[in-house]
Amino acid sequence: MAKVAFIGLGVMGFPMAGHLKIKGGHDVTVYNRTAEKAAAWAEKFSGKSAPTPAEAAASCDFVFVCVGNDDDLRSVTTGENGVLKTMKPGSVLIDNTTASAEVARELYEAAKAKGVDFIDAPVSGGQAGAENGVLTVMCGGDEAVFEKARPVIDAYARMVGLMGPAGSGQLTKMMNQICIAGIVQGLAEAVHFGKRAGLDIEKVVDVISKGAAGSWQMENRHKTMNQGKYDFGFAVDWMRKDLGIVLAEARSNGARLPLTALVDQFYGDVQALGGNRWDTSSLLARLEK
Repeated sequence: MAKVAFIGLGVMGFPMAGHLKIKGGHDVTVYNRTAEKAAAWAEKFSGKSAPTPAEAAASCDFVFVCVGNDDDLRSVTTGENGVLKTMKPGSVLIDNTTASAEVARELYEAAKAKGVDFIDAPVSGGQAGAENGVLTVMCGGDEAVFEKARPVIDAYARMVGLMGPAGSGQLTKMMNQICIAGIVQGLAEAVHFGKRAGLDIEKVVDVISKGAAGSWQMENRHKTMNQGKYDFGFAVDWMRKDLGIVLAEARSNGARLPLTALVDQFYGDVQALGGNRWDTSSLLARLEK
């Protein structure tokens, strides 16, 4: 059992922290910007909450963070009441936020200056993956630190891998989002085409999903897409945030991402339809408007 803090109890962080307490058996203290949510977590999982990130992190062996963006991340780590104010030497800061590789490298150096280790560890698998404890975790950092942190991360993960030095986890998550954007757009166009052609979408997918066209998105989203239901996963607002990070990194490293840039614009169209909180499969909605 380790002493653990978890900062950020959104749709991902709330269940992830729960797995650290229940499945991992760790002593967990949480912090959330909305104190009522932290209190609700503490009651549900028989854990503890703290009024600031710094107080949650004091004397902990591992501190997890899962917040919205780079600025939120800096606020709860290097800010006035951030966790690095109180983390003890030799402890490990693990960031599950989907953020920039730049901020990951920045926090790696800030942590080292305090005698603290750092792993950037963004996740994939969505809300369902978090709730079921089967997330994919893409890590960047030092190998010895990764090996130390991995048994703790395992509480909410199905797959955990070290991708390289600090920032590599975030870069891997960017590749993940590039793939998802292209696949979902292709699936949306296929379903749209099939409906216009008068085909039975269920029958078609039952066949083509067993061949080279098959994907997680096809298997898990085609039915709800065909029904025009888009309340089953990762929100469009968050996908646009992630694709913004991807495109900024591409401008920096010279990568050419024409499809990703186009799909990002298409998600902008979905937002204009009022679909900010629809899941990413709602690309079909803009084709059928």
